[in-house]
Amino acid sequence: MILAVDIGNSNIALGIYNQRWVQHWRLSTVANKTFDEYAIQLQSLFANSGIPLSAIEQVVMSSVVPPLTATFQRMLAELTQRQPLVISTSLRTDLSIAIDNPHELGTDLLANAVAGHHLIRTDCVVVDFGTALSVVTVSQTGEIQGVCIAPGLESAMKALSTNTAQLPFVPLVPPPSVIGKNTAHAIQSGIVLGYVGLVEGLVSRIENELERTVNVIATGGLAEVIAPLTNRFSRLEPWLTLDGLRLIAALN
Repeated sequence: MILAVDIGNSNIALGIYNQRWVQHWRLSTVANKTFDEYAIQLQSLFANSGIPLSAIEQVVMSSVVPPLTATFQRMLAELTQRQPLVISTSLRTDLSIAIDNPHELGTDLLANAVAGHHLIRTDCVVVDFGTALSVVTVSQTGEIQGVCIAPGLESAMKALSTNTAQLPFVPLVPPPSVIGKNTAHAIQSGIVLGYVGLVEGLVSRIENELERTVNVIATGGLAEVIAPLTNRFSRLEPWLTLDGLRLIAALN
């Protein structure tokens, strides 16, 4: 069994793979949470799933939250008795990175690119709806060609409600009409439907620049909100990043 852990700015995604994904979890990211607190959470998740920690044969993790990287390395090693493979751009991925400084590429984006290329095997774009909205373009030949980054939906919502006196935090769901008739629907239209237009516009520009069409994969915690609102996505893979970690682990 493989335990894959992706530490993001808002959520920590975890999954157990045994010929297929048998378990997924999401935890809230709290940068100042202690080793012991996270250890208790992980032990509880395993106990509730009926899977013993001793069954884990390999551990792979990525992190874009530096304060938690060492905490999780130590915790995972102690609980599973397996030293985690920490993803970096120096590992073998069977992809080339055609950006100015490959070390700037986030390890979650690297995992998305690996998994997207493995699934599609042709020109593809992976759109990750996380704390940041990230768009990674991968060529048919396995070259990571570049990235687009914008604030994620929740980040945009938080900025709007924090920096205005009268606009509340509302659920990120599609409104009944693009023309909002009340404050909540107006915000949902601007953010939820607005991000549909943002994604469609970026993908169209990518295709114009490449002079060919691409397959588009949606992933991340809020992908299931946006995916039904557009026909641009070839696939919806909410746990794509974990699959990329698994694939990188197999190569290393």
